[in-house]
Amino acid sequence: MLLYVTLGSNDLERAQLFYDAALGPLGLTRRGRDDLEIGYASESDTRCRLWVVTPHNRKVATIGNGSMVALEAQSRAAVDAFHAAALAHGGTDEGAPGLRPFHANFYAAFVRDPDGNKLSAVCERPQ
Repeated sequence: MLLYVTLGSNDLERAQLFYDAALGPLGLTRRGRDDLEIGYASESDTRCRLWVVTPHNRKVATIGNGSMVALEAQSRAAVDAFHAAALAHGGTDEGAPGLRPFHANFYAAFVRDPDGNKLSAVCERPQ
């Protein structure tokens, strides 16, 4: 359904360190980079689906209140690793890994990147 998602950053070097580490456990790797943007994709995808960008209007990147990007994780261990890597690379905790009340197998963790963008990793598979 979604073609791609962009998240604003005021420091692409810092963002790259964060996203390289946090997205690795989810099977997403950096596949594109220039002075204005960084692109991430799964190994099986032919194009980047998540972009971290310097805003095109050249104004300061700000966060959206109520906005969040949820990324699929293949296992609960991947959710745990995402959360740990995010915190170790400048992210802040917005909800430790665990089951959520949305349905019986909704296992998720929530973080904010160094620019304040909210991300989650979610595994919907049974243990």
